[in-house]
Amino acid sequence: MIQTERLPKESLDDTDLQIVQRLRRENATNIELARELGVSEGTIRQRLKRLKDTGILKVAAGINPDALENQQAALVAVNVSRASMLEQKAREIADLPHVLAVSIVSGRYDLMAEVLVDSNHGLVDFLTRELAGIEDVSATESFLLLKSYGKFV
Repeated sequence: MIQTERLPKESLDDTDLQIVQRLRRENATNIELARELGVSEGTIRQRLKRLKDTGILKVAAGINPDALENQQAALVAVNVSRASMLEQKAREIADLPHVLAVSIVSGRYDLMAEVLVDSNHGLVDFLTRELAGIEDVSATESFLLLKSYGKFV
């Protein structure tokens, strides 16, 4: 994992926050961002580099499951039998082929995995073949994502 220098939140100014908020909604070119925010393209380029270098901004492709035929997005809630294993199990699950992301969560479950599988049968295969192969997973519950707003998985 790449180590990044942490940037104190108070060192983000309004322009930095506007850049981050705009990119959360939709991708934009540096020129589009500069025009919208009333700054130069060079300013945008410098700020994006700093935001990436400090770990505030991570660039990744979002997948739109609605645009993919026969694909099913789901959240899989997972309980782990030993709390001391949470981070290790989160990393193991994140390495599975159909997993997009894993979060350690509070509440009824220990982990929440975002998955993208081939239809409902693919979810069954994921649960019974991939996830079942991970030791110390004590329980799961699945939630099919019917429609998502504001974020692709």
